[in-house]
Amino acid sequence: MAPVPHAFGEPDDSTGAYVGLSADAAERRARAKGWTTVRSLPPGAIITLEYLRGRINFEVEHGRVTRCWHG
Repeated sequence: MAPVPHAFGEPDDSTGAYVGLSADAAERRARAKGWTTVRSLPPGAIITLEYLRGRINFEVEHGRVTRCWHG
């Protein structure tokens, strides 16, 4: 998946920094960085693909973030 460019109004934050963190630690970090919406999803979850500015998404497996993306 190609990286999403930094969108105006979103925290300047690297999604790669979340991979490997526990779901709880990732959520705390995201909120501290200024993300307004934090969404944790199981692998293969069916989701809508609308882009929501200020949202960060985590794919979580066995309590750890395995993938992270904006929107």
